[in-house]
Amino acid sequence: MASAYLSMFLVALDRLIVSTAIPKITDEFRAVADVGWYASAYFMTTCAFQLMFGRLYTFFSIKITFLLSILVFEVGSAVCGAAPTSNALIIGRAIAGVGSAGIYAGAVITTVYCIPLERRMPYQAVVAAIFGITSVLGPLLGGGFTDSAATWRWCFYINLPIGAVAAAILAVYLQVPDRETARITLKEKLLRLDGPGCVMLLGGIISSLTALRWGGTKYAWSNGRIIALWVVAGLCLVAFVTIQIQFPNRATVPPHIFGQRSIAASSFSMFCTGATMMTTLYYLPIWFQAIKGVSAVQSGIRLLPTVVAQVVASFLGAAGVQMFGQYMPFMLVGNAIMCIGTGLLTMLDPDTMNAEWIGYQIPYGFGLGITLQVPLVASQTVLPLEDVPTGTSVLIFCQLLGGAIFVSVGQNLFTNELVRRIARISGVDALNLQQEGATRILEGLSDPTKRLVLVAYNASLRQAFLCGLILSCIGYLGAVRMEWKSIKNKERNVGQLSESANTHGREPKALSHGGRDV
Repeated sequence: MASAYLSMFLVALDRLIVSTAIPKITDEFRAVADVGWYASAYFMTTCAFQLMFGRLYTFFSIKITFLLSILVFEVGSAVCGAAPTSNALIIGRAIAGVGSAGIYAGAVITTVYCIPLERRMPYQAVVAAIFGITSVLGPLLGGGFTDSAATWRWCFYINLPIGAVAAAILAVYLQVPDRETARITLKEKLLRLDGPGCVMLLGGIISSLTALRWGGTKYAWSNGRIIALWVVAGLCLVAFVTIQIQFPNRATVPPHIFGQRSIAASSFSMFCTGATMMTTLYYLPIWFQAIKGVSAVQSGIRLLPTVVAQVVASFLGAAGVQMFGQYMPFMLVGNAIMCIGTGLLTMLDPDTMNAEWIGYQIPYGFGLGITLQVPLVASQTVLPLEDVPTGTSVLIFCQLLGGAIFVSVGQNLFTNELVRRIARISGVDALNLQQEGATRILEGLSDPTKRLVLVAYNASLRQAFLCGLILSCIGYLGAVRMEWKSIKNKERNVGQLSESANTHGREPKALSHGGRDV
């Protein structure tokens, strides 16, 4: 399991290590308008391929698929580190996103197949700890590399040696028991991958994200290109849903799983929570560096109230659910606290004191830590055992999709508001300001003009935080629709497994763990 954890460490670290480096990256490439793409390109491909990797792991060798995922991630990281232009960096992020999708799925599936259910919880706790640790390390390492002679490029190069070690351990030590799918012919495996569905999903995601990035900035919303992108996105997504319904036996997202009440509600909640998390964690470091004028390292340190509160809440929430058996009270309270925290973040301004921005982050991080964990617990409670991996993948997909879409939405809101406000300031060119890096916006300006630009920049960033507030409040609607179930009622879960198997015309399948059935 060490190789799976090390690989997960890579992906978890890559989520946030670039957040504190973005202002310096925009300085070097003079491309503030591309900020949203550095995140969106990564999450776009992660989302699009997340569900397909679930199918690949089902029908092909887990070890080989996992190793290929690490290889793709490493190639993407190398391209990012060596990127000569902003466009090259975006391409590298997209390649790395494909690999990260395979690593996400591989770590979960490796745990399911290699660890018996009764001993699985400590291993899942380690995964939560990895994400908590990297939430702290990511911004700090990103800031450290950015402010040192290593430069921001080592935010990506660091993945290469770590990935090589993980791949070596995986190749030597990972042993997965034989599965029924080993007897399926290659032709049958390929037919059951749901290739058409994955192509439609990829087309829909790319078209919609591109429309969000270009609309209102590069082109007017009424421009034919934007309208065409939305039409293509709609057609692709309708086609994807149709394929899932018409061919349930090879569906990437089986209708009987997504139609389950708690899964549907949890998916909506995770979409909104992922969107809130990414808009905040990407634009808060920019606020610290552009508005408060701190270094990349300092902006990473100033994120600690959020990430520490998130880690603490994750463990407290897990312990509370384990103790009382009910997850819904924690979900409702955690989501409410997150709404309060995101509301406080919209109050940030150039005169905000240290105690204030620290206090604003604590409830946000605490609520986020609980709200991210509970839907995953719910999926394991309400679904039959054989459907838990797919249900979990759907939730992760929704979380990542929300982040991918709303980082672009946040960028659009930020850029449009900045252009509108800067146009009111005489002697300042809005287009030139967009092309400058986030830490160079005040260079060459007189003191009175600096203050006006600072206020305009702050108000523009606040639009991204306001977007997060709206999403966290809307996500509460998903939280209240989840079913009140007890995780301690194991007998009911076993009954569900048999009932589901009979309903869908298949025998319940036991997972083999080292020669034993559980």
